[in-house]
Amino acid sequence: MADKRDYYEVMGVPKNATDEEIKKAYRKLAKQYHPDLNPGDKTAEAKFKEVNEAYEVLSDKDKKARYDQFGHAGVDPNFGGGAGGGSPFTGDIDLGDIFNSFFGGGFGGGRSVNPNAPRRGSDTEATVNISFEEAAKGCRKNISYQKIDSCVDCGGSGAKKGTSAKTCPNCGGTGQVRISQRTPFGVVQTSRSCDRCGGTGKVIDDPCGTCGGTGRVRRQKTIEVNVPAGIDNEQILSVSGQGNAGSNGGPAGDLRVYVNVRPHPIFERRGNDVWCEVPITYTQAALGAEVVVPTIDGRVSYQVREGTQPGDVFKLKGKGIPRIGGRGRGDQFVRMTIEVPKNLTQKQKEILQEFDNVAEEKNYQKRKNFIDKIKDMFGD
Repeated sequence: MADKRDYYEVMGVPKNATDEEIKKAYRKLAKQYHPDLNPGDKTAEAKFKEVNEAYEVLSDKDKKARYDQFGHAGVDPNFGGGAGGGSPFTGDIDLGDIFNSFFGGGFGGGRSVNPNAPRRGSDTEATVNISFEEAAKGCRKNISYQKIDSCVDCGGSGAKKGTSAKTCPNCGGTGQVRISQRTPFGVVQTSRSCDRCGGTGKVIDDPCGTCGGTGRVRRQKTIEVNVPAGIDNEQILSVSGQGNAGSNGGPAGDLRVYVNVRPHPIFERRGNDVWCEVPITYTQAALGAEVVVPTIDGRVSYQVREGTQPGDVFKLKGKGIPRIGGRGRGDQFVRMTIEVPKNLTQKQKEILQEFDNVAEEKNYQKRKNFIDKIKDMFGD
């Protein structure tokens, strides 16, 4: 326990980090080490648990305050600290009284917590891969993931069908036992979870064979999720009530779905706008022409103006990505690229040469001046 890393170090944030900075760091690390993205990687699994433990404390205002003042001892009643002697305190001290004076109870000898009170289940996570078009237009996807559910055979009680749990004789059903420890503050009394019942206040003599007495089983589940039009890469969908089951009748957590949008071979997304390149011939650029332009809604015709230059960009208004919530759409921007003809026939070469010969004098003079400058630099 004493080898625990500093929670701020685990999250990679300074001690004065804002709630938003802590949340942002958690999302990044949780995704990096998530077991679904690192199957069989025990190191990543350990990191994921460490990150979740750190976030559970730093995201809770009261726990964070205790941690900032007392370190791990402030949030973990099992965290022991040997008193190497020389303590300025003597006699027994109820550490709960110290914390109560700062935080108004809830630690050690403060107000007790009902171990059988309903508790919300934790959130679980999954990843969905979708195409560029599915992200733009929205879709419905079947998502398979693992979650913890109440055991059907025992109804979540953990006891074999026809039997029931009994009140724990060690803690009298409170789920907490008081212990005395020697710490840098002297000998103090604290409360911790009862070892006999694991903090539940109940013991099971004849456990359920399906769940092993836990009342919960892990299973694979598949649900259909609505992916809204306009969703972007790395955004998160929250599906209420589809997370891990709660305990003692508490509600289930949520399912958090990380969206991964595959890149498109033609389109590039920039916010809610779409960009693409359209090649046209030398003649089309010079004379103008009607060309076909791909969009996420299908092909459209566009009149290229006469004298179009390489890199010119035109806009197709309202042909971009829908904004989530139906608040209009972005635009599509099309960059023109001009294909220089290759493998010309003799006749084609003669036509181009004739075109060059009858070019306007000022354009010819510009080319001549440029060639003269090159000669001056490098010689004939």
